[in-house]
Amino acid sequence: MPGDRLPGYQRAAGFDEAILESLDVRSHYAAVFDELSRLGAPELASRERLRDAIFRRLGITFAVYGDASGAERTWPMDLVPRILHAGEWAEIERGLAQRTRALNLFLEDLYVGERAILRDGIVPAWLVFSSEGFVREAVGLPAPHGARCVVAGIDLVRDFDGTFRVLEDNLRTPSGISYVLQNRAALTRVLPRLSARCRIRPVHQYGSSLLTALHSLAPHASHDGPRVVVLTPGIWNSAYFEHAFLAQQMGAELCEGRDLVVEDQVVYMRTTRGLERVDVIYRRVDDAFVDPALFRQDSVLGVPGLISALRAGNVSIANSLGCGVADDKAVYPYVPAMIRFYLGEEPILPNVETYLLWEPDQREHALSRLDQLVVKPVAASGGYGIVMGPQATADQLEICRKEIEQNPRGFIAQELVQLSSHPTFIDGKLEARHIDLRPFVLTGARTEVFPGGLTRVALRRGSFVVNSSQGGGSKDTWVLEESA
Repeated sequence: MPGDRLPGYQRAAGFDEAILESLDVRSHYAAVFDELSRLGAPELASRERLRDAIFRRLGITFAVYGDASGAERTWPMDLVPRILHAGEWAEIERGLAQRTRALNLFLEDLYVGERAILRDGIVPAWLVFSSEGFVREAVGLPAPHGARCVVAGIDLVRDFDGTFRVLEDNLRTPSGISYVLQNRAALTRVLPRLSARCRIRPVHQYGSSLLTALHSLAPHASHDGPRVVVLTPGIWNSAYFEHAFLAQQMGAELCEGRDLVVEDQVVYMRTTRGLERVDVIYRRVDDAFVDPALFRQDSVLGVPGLISALRAGNVSIANSLGCGVADDKAVYPYVPAMIRFYLGEEPILPNVETYLLWEPDQREHALSRLDQLVVKPVAASGGYGIVMGPQATADQLEICRKEIEQNPRGFIAQELVQLSSHPTFIDGKLEARHIDLRPFVLTGARTEVFPGGLTRVALRRGSFVVNSSQGGGSKDTWVLEESA
């Protein structure tokens, strides 16, 4: 019987990733729920404790900015994996590659090209140049292969009808890939029979794939090959675990700004053997801090003279400076037009319907439906500053209205997407929780869409906010191999 696998389970409104309206399990989930049913709730609770112990021992934690306690939290991973069958992943993969190519072409056009898309009025020039993500100092800086965004994290949601839509683009220093790899490793250890019953595409190769992409950017290489370093702000950054993990995965040095020096427009790393040349920097430091000689002079996070070395073509940096203009939420509505302009193709993955609040008619419409929409600050990330209209109080909506009227360029409004839901192990039983997906796309000499990604889950019942910084969790994401 359908209920035998999920006793008492109640589907949420909209699309359930694993369960049909009849409460039958979708075919590609059948083996997983058979195994979960065999184990039972008490055993799954025991496996949760094992998971937490593994994460604590490995130091896999996540800090929340603004948390008064300042405590590091054990990374929250649900034991029920999210599964994508080969056919649906193939379509996602095509759409992500298409979108990332267009975004890289836009950035290349903007910083070293003729700005044709602005000249032709496809994207408003004033919008681009007013973006906090536009870096004037990056104009003219080279990017091998036009790979300005080497690592992209594209957030996808699945709507009420089951259609995948792009919610936003993350092109500056997108985080989360280390948790993708650690989720897989942990779930394999905690529930070994679960993954053994399915043919799943591996994820362990991410480090070598990223290193290959970074090597392809090197303007100079010694006989030992290009030297790649990871530039981190340091141990107090919330994603420091990821910085250290990726450096280890690539066999690269993890450096802070003080570990690097520029001499004669060449970047060197300080070592016990003396100065050693650096060819590629995978930076996890924001634009404003990378070079205190040109940007924030009060910062010690960056490398003085780095921009001069970039301009001389003696080092490459990933992601390039100024990528943030393309993930400005006010530029996001124009990405489908970018795809048509640069590639001559129709977008494979649609956007969420979005209102441009600097346009009087669209602003008036959005303000009349503020209690039904989602309002986002265009330059924020991590879920901060979002106003969920249906869940906001009258006072919150009034404040939001005034902020929009005072600064319409600073916000967008979107239709509330009824995020798809997924069975999630909560307090000893399976309950429906809303999820999204952040796949990662690597661009070097070629574009590679990494299989799966970070599935984030809103652990509070009814919540649509999945960000880890806002109390969300995660799931291992399986992409199934093609059937033999």
